[in-house]
Amino acid sequence: MIPVILAGGSGTRLWPLSRGLYPKQFLALAGERTMFQETLRRLDGMADAQTPIVLCNAEHRFLVAEQLQELGIDRASILLEPVPRSTAPAAALAALDILARAEDETLLVLPADHLIQDPQPLQQALMAGAAQARDGGLVTFGIEPDRAHTGYGYIQRGPARAGDERACSVARFVEKPDAEIATRYVASGEYLWNSGMFMFQASRYLQELERLAPEILEACREAYVGAARDMDFTRIAYDAFARCPEDSIDYAVMEKTEDAAVVPLSAGWSDVGAWSALYEVSARNGADNVEIGDVLSEDTTGSYLRAESRLLATLGVHDHVVVETPDAVLVAHRDRVDEVKAIVARLKAMDRCEAAFHKRVYRPWGWYEGVAQSERFQVKRIQVKPGASLSLQMHHHRAEHWIVVSGTARVHADERSFLLTEDQSTYIPLGTRHRLENPGVIPLELMEVQTGSYLGEDDIVRFEDHYGRT
Repeated sequence: MIPVILAGGSGTRLWPLSRGLYPKQFLALAGERTMFQETLRRLDGMADAQTPIVLCNAEHRFLVAEQLQELGIDRASILLEPVPRSTAPAAALAALDILARAEDETLLVLPADHLIQDPQPLQQALMAGAAQARDGGLVTFGIEPDRAHTGYGYIQRGPARAGDERACSVARFVEKPDAEIATRYVASGEYLWNSGMFMFQASRYLQELERLAPEILEACREAYVGAARDMDFTRIAYDAFARCPEDSIDYAVMEKTEDAAVVPLSAGWSDVGAWSALYEVSARNGADNVEIGDVLSEDTTGSYLRAESRLLATLGVHDHVVVETPDAVLVAHRDRVDEVKAIVARLKAMDRCEAAFHKRVYRPWGWYEGVAQSERFQVKRIQVKPGASLSLQMHHHRAEHWIVVSGTARVHADERSFLLTEDQSTYIPLGTRHRLENPGVIPLELMEVQTGSYLGEDDIVRFEDHYGRT
């Protein structure tokens, strides 16, 4: 069984914690590990779970590689989608990747941003699903509903399928209902929430995709054949994949195939799609509040309160979400948090960096964060991982001063190369080809003061880069 992890989502409804370049699947929202890591860890102990395939966009490739490395997973296949095309093409790329490298295998398709609080029932359901997949079934996993939720699609169970009494045929898929219909569905006992998790043989999925959505398979085949290796990543060909229709596994295949099966699952599942969902699955105190970070609440009830960088104090607040980050604060009623994506849309329309970036911006070599900025200068705090280096680069519009706070820096400036240690500094004039390296075994931390007429991140001319960036 090959886990196929879909890690390309943007998580806009969890802004300001989730941003375009650091979305929710790579954040530790409900535990010590990130949601992406928890998705893989909940398969621990399953003897037939093999090295995963991960699909993500190119901007997140180093986040994926680093978080896999933290789990001790070093042979994953990481496929970079050049444009988002939903889950049906993503699963097709994974199936093509498996068949290009090995014999036919069972694919377990999992979103990277779901929460499952009890892995044992999940693993039992996966075993039932695997048996159906080996017999040619296309399996989804339906969540036993505990309330009439209007934010999920529903699956109506049909008769039990041969081979395992836990698996049923699918009578029909239903779009997100209104409250009255959802109440009726739950009361009937015939309906399950659509989890977006699937299992099927790679060849069987491609066979049904060719029959039901041939234009998707044709574009994916062309895009996969034209893919290029980039370090540990596979870059799917842009032009061919851009021509691929955008569609989900549900619409493209599951709702049309005659071999759809559903395995019921009750394991504390949530798609954590909004702050209200995270509130529901988090531990609450006696005032029914979730309080994370440096929070001081008075006469506050039923609220999600999260402080990332400073004291957050509330007074007379009820049934609200208040999330503080170093550069943005969200205050919203819990009943309105699904609309946070409208805030993100406005930020994008205004070309505001807060839609995509945190104050701390992660790079494959480490991170930087802004400390102060004015018209002709800005100050950054920079941390470089041991053994890592920035690109060999030059700036047309700014000069830089570097002051080492801790660790050791190797500096290349035109024809010179020299070491700097704690409390030492150097000046990089405008137009100088330069590179910063960390030759040590501890993180290198420094302060950078930029001065010049233009201080944007796009004032970088790269001559050489260890991470394949242009």
